[in-house]
Amino acid sequence: MSDALKDTVQQAFNEPACATNRAKSADDRKKGCAKPLTPGAAAGGCAFDGAKITLQPIVDVAHLVHAPLACEGNAWDNRGSASSGPMIYKTGFTTDLTELDIVMGHGEKKLYRAIREIVEKHRPPAVFVYATCVTSMIGDDIEAVCKAATEAFGTPAIPVDVPGFAGSKNLGCKLGGEMMFRHVIGTQEPERTTEYDINIIGDYNLSGELWQVKPLLDKLGIRILGSLSADARYKQVAQMHRARVTMLVCAHALIGLARQLEETYGIPFFEGSFYGISDTSDALRQMCRMLVERGADAALLDRCEALIAEEEAKVRAELEPYRAKVAGKRVLLYTGGHKSWSVVSALQELGMEVVGTSVRKATENDKARVAEIMGTETHMFENMAPKEMYKTLRASGADILMSGARSQFVALKARVPWVDVNQEKHEPYAGYMGMVDLVRAIDRSVNNPMWADVRRPAPWDEARRAGGPRPMLRDRCPVSGFANDPTDFEDC
Repeated sequence: MSDALKDTVQQAFNEPACATNRAKSADDRKKGCAKPLTPGAAAGGCAFDGAKITLQPIVDVAHLVHAPLACEGNAWDNRGSASSGPMIYKTGFTTDLTELDIVMGHGEKKLYRAIREIVEKHRPPAVFVYATCVTSMIGDDIEAVCKAATEAFGTPAIPVDVPGFAGSKNLGCKLGGEMMFRHVIGTQEPERTTEYDINIIGDYNLSGELWQVKPLLDKLGIRILGSLSADARYKQVAQMHRARVTMLVCAHALIGLARQLEETYGIPFFEGSFYGISDTSDALRQMCRMLVERGADAALLDRCEALIAEEEAKVRAELEPYRAKVAGKRVLLYTGGHKSWSVVSALQELGMEVVGTSVRKATENDKARVAEIMGTETHMFENMAPKEMYKTLRASGADILMSGARSQFVALKARVPWVDVNQEKHEPYAGYMGMVDLVRAIDRSVNNPMWADVRRPAPWDEARRAGGPRPMLRDRCPVSGFANDPTDFEDC
């Protein structure tokens, strides 16, 4: 690992905006928030994977992976982030280094030619170049190549120097934000600015979730000027320094970027969520309050309250037919990040009981919110092996498991319904409208009559309604060849 990368990693670990870090001693702070992975280990994802999933949702940029083919193959399109326009982010670009390229030192030349080909063929506003384990270990200087390519072709080539061996996926998310702050943010000026401009950081628009929130902002006259979220454009990242307020959705990964925007450009930030009725309303209130404090018209607060009252009345009316179907159902929630508390809050609003929730990739603030919402820390889990998850499902009497796709087979083995709430899901659950979609998904799953048949004893384990054992075969058994005694049938 180069000295520059070591310094970057150390800065990411020593995050002053993190409540956990502030509570540590100076020595403990240097050890970082996460245990770096052993080189080659894939458990939990690598730093390159984290940087890629953070930046790939910038939809008009060409994402070029400088590596052998497998790195791009494993990282391509690993989230369901949707785009309202450009689709170039769905194209997998890689330099596809071979053994001969590595041995003969052709890596940097091949990278330069790849940038030129992308610029000439696709004309993107920028090319993001990702370092990987192989190219970092052989010493390819992607920053120098990107600088030369930018000068030669006139299109920004942005180095994302986050090789996999730097650490965990979560660290890669932090470093991806750091690369944007160093090389992109502040490089373009917007045509105009208003007192209603905001940044949104860390929302991935999974299945179009952000589109269910944006109409609410439009009604309030709030503009998403800057974005490091899904459906973002390169210029939105470059212009983030001119927003008035930042909303931070995935706090654990990108709190460092929000803090740097505040320290450098004076943009205050808050942590919020668009999952659930009350959390969506709280996020809108907080956003409007901070905008007014930064110069927006005070009438914005009244418009916000009016909008919230209207939307809450509408969504509660739509939810009413479903309440009796889901109220009292017991849920085991196995997700991570801000969803560890925001989904809990949303489920409780429906009258459901959360018997346990995971706090993977959650900040200390996230964990505190879980404890506050649930009233106890007893049912909070860091990581849960499939065997333990199975036991918990059976012991708690859970009616449904809500998790990512990898856990669905545990639910099926436990004969418990399952709903996907992670990045692979195909339904949007954010905003007021998303709450209706969520309860419909739960109702479809937990009240499916199939489960009565699945849980019923097998036909051969059930007693016959007429009483008595099933009759044996007459004559000879076709398998064993033994003759059957006709007297066995006298009592049937």
